[in-house]
Amino acid sequence: MFKIVERRYWLFLLSALIIIPGLVFLTQYGLRLGNDFAGGSRLDIKVAEADSAKVTNEAVAAAYKAVGFEGEPQIVRATDADTGEETVQLRGQSLAALAKTQGKPYQDVDAALRTELGNRIGSFEVLSNNDVGPTVAAEVTENAAIAVLLAAVAILIYLTIQFRSVPNSFRYGVTAIVAMLHDVLVVVGLAAILGHYLHWEVDALFLTALLTVIGFSVHDTIVVFDRIRENMGRMRGVPYDRVVNHSLIQTLDRSINTSLTAVLTLSAIWLYAEGQLKTFVFWLLIGIISGTYSSICNAAPMMVAWHNREWRTWFGRNRGETARA
Repeated sequence: MFKIVERRYWLFLLSALIIIPGLVFLTQYGLRLGNDFAGGSRLDIKVAEADSAKVTNEAVAAAYKAVGFEGEPQIVRATDADTGEETVQLRGQSLAALAKTQGKPYQDVDAALRTELGNRIGSFEVLSNNDVGPTVAAEVTENAAIAVLLAAVAILIYLTIQFRSVPNSFRYGVTAIVAMLHDVLVVVGLAAILGHYLHWEVDALFLTALLTVIGFSVHDTIVVFDRIRENMGRMRGVPYDRVVNHSLIQTLDRSINTSLTAVLTLSAIWLYAEGQLKTFVFWLLIGIISGTYSSICNAAPMMVAWHNREWRTWFGRNRGETARA
């Protein structure tokens, strides 16, 4: 029989070892924010196959610099398998902000950028041209924080009401949120690491993936908690840690099989996806794997630690009194 609850502190330590590197990068370097959060311009163009080789980082950077942009623009490529035409996404400083700084009309700066690009990479077709100013980006960031906060509050209220028939129902909501925060920190911490080394950006799709991970994590946790509630009525007189461990064993196959089905499906999508969809699926994969782990190895074991008030023995405090009891 798996002794998951008995090894809870080893599992907590493993979670800490996974989360801490991400927190270090998050505090040192922060997240690499995309246009949705930081503001900026995004120009989607279609380039003929013959001119594809001309679209280099140096050529695009020179074009942006000639117009007055600061920093290095980013290039995201995607090729149409049927026509061979390449779609290129160019991201850089906000055109509107640059036009305001230079005291020029937006249309003039936009036209100048297209001219400079044409001189360096050849002819191209503009598919879309989006510009997000700092005000809009700040509003998106604020709304993202509010969305996560409201999700946490709603989960706490729901679980407290749902488990009102068992003692200390409030604990179920709190531990579910702690497990959820574990998954959020895993994803956000990894985003900080990959943003530093691979220049991956955090955009609106990242937020969508994060909210999806929150929902999946809480769903898996509720399944485990619901079985604990059922077994508390069936196994009266049995120590609480044994009830929780038995409940975990009963739901282990279901949790792993459900997650594995989702992981295999998303892995197939990730192999053939391109651009933003590929990174979106990647964050979902990381979040689902983390959510499955936290539901089994963090949420329920935390309930046992809380039930036993084990924090009284941390750092050697009251350890002798607890042993005598």
